[in-house]
Amino acid sequence: MNHLLFLGNIGAGEVIVIALVVLLLFGGKKIPELMKGIGKGIRSFKDGMNNIERDIENSDQNDRQTPPKQQQ
Repeated sequence: MNHLLFLGNIGAGEVIVIALVVLLLFGGKKIPELMKGIGKGIRSFKDGMNNIERDIENSDQNDRQTPPKQQQ
């Protein structure tokens, strides 16, 4: 099962054609800006995921540290 999402069996020739089409559409000067924006988006997403994981871990630790309330 060596499929790349919906792309199926994609070879080197297809990758080169896709790269050339992207180069023609956006130009050589815009591609680094696009990649920089994508990188910032991915970094922001990962930071958000890490924050959520830390919040979950902290809430678990707080739940373990506080003794249960006694009912009267």
